[in-house]
Amino acid sequence: MKIELENILPEQIENRSFAIIESELPKDREIDALQKPVIKRVIHTTADFDYLDNLKFSEHAVEQALAALKNGACIVTDTNMAKAGIHKASLEKLGGAVHCFMADEDVAAQAKRRGCTRAVVCMEKAAQLGQPFIVAVGNAPTALVRLYELITEGKLTPELVIGVPVGFVNVVQSKELMMQTGVEYIVAAGRKGGSNVAAAICNALIYMAAGER
Repeated sequence: MKIELENILPEQIENRSFAIIESELPKDREIDALQKPVIKRVIHTTADFDYLDNLKFSEHAVEQALAALKNGACIVTDTNMAKAGIHKASLEKLGGAVHCFMADEDVAAQAKRRGCTRAVVCMEKAAQLGQPFIVAVGNAPTALVRLYELITEGKLTPELVIGVPVGFVNVVQSKELMMQTGVEYIVAAGRKGGSNVAAAICNALIYMAAGER
C-alpha cells in the first residue's frame, strides 16, 4: 500500500493543522467567536473533536480572562507539566507569570502533616498571592474541590478557573461543583481533560490577549 504524505515545512504545520480543524468543524453550527480559538486549540492539542461539546464556558469567561491577562494577571497550575506547556514569553509580555507550588517543600510538609493532597495546599497557597490570578487545574480534582470551598468561604475569587482534570475518581463531581461557584470558568465536562488541555486553554487565552496567532 502506497502512503502519500503532504510536503509541508515545519513552520507551516500548525497553520495547516488549524486549517484542517476549521474545515472539519460542523458547518451547521454557530460557535461563539471568543470561545472558538480556545476550542480549536484544545482540539489541536488532543486531536479530539469531542471538546467541541465537552468544553463548557461561563457567560463571561473569555472576556474576563482576556481583561485579566491584559492587566498582568498570573496563572496558577496544579502540575509542573501544565506550567511547562504554557507559553511564558507571551505571558510575560502581558506582565504575567506562571506559578506551580506542587514541588515546594512547605507544601509537601503541610500536606503530609495534614494528611491531604499537595493540590489542596497549593490552592490555599494561591489564595495568599495577593494579586489577580487564573487557576488552571488539569490533574487534581482535589484542587477543584478545595477551590470550591475557598471561593464559597469568600477567601479567594480567581479571575477564571480552568477546570479540566482527567480521570475517574471525583473528577466529574469536582467539575460540577466548580460550575456552581459563580466564578467564571472553562470546564471540560465529563472525564476528559489533562495538563495538556489546561495548558492549551491558557495558551489560547494568552495569544488572544497578546494579539498573537
